[in-house]
Amino acid sequence: MPAHKNFKVAVTKDNLVFASAHFITFPGHRCERLHGHNYRTRVVVEGGLNPEAHYVVDFAELKKLMKRLTDEIDHKVLLPLQNPKIQLREEGDRVSVTVVGRPCYMFPRDDCALLPVPNTTVEMLAQYLASRVLQELAGLGGVDLTAVEVEVEETVGQSATYRESLG
Repeated sequence: MPAHKNFKVAVTKDNLVFASAHFITFPGHRCERLHGHNYRTRVVVEGGLNPEAHYVVDFAELKKLMKRLTDEIDHKVLLPLQNPKIQLREEGDRVSVTVVGRPCYMFPRDDCALLPVPNTTVEMLAQYLASRVLQELAGLGGVDLTAVEVEVEETVGQSATYRESLG
């Protein structure tokens, strides 16, 4: 049986960043204050080579994809849709946020990114971005993916990485 050749390509660029506000909930009834970070991202894609182009994925396409994904959450308040301690209610052009039953915040809807995560930790942001990259690259023809990995850094020296393998 022929060996499967696996290659790994990575993209980290100065423009693959997002400045966003968030807060996370902790065990018990603790919730931190709303604050922000200048997040940086790194994406790693593993797989076989496109037989015609001899690359895993076109760098230009990967950079364009990551730029679009980071732009979607740039200058937004990141809010988790799957946190039982946080209730979000869209009221016209506003989002009402209640934490552990107490009213907390009211934001303009356009300033919010409602994310399918249980908490807006860097771990969950990395997993969310990795799943989006995987979903979008899987839709491209000629891409033989075996894994996607995304690192999200919230401050220098403080990051989380999520890796998803296929098959």
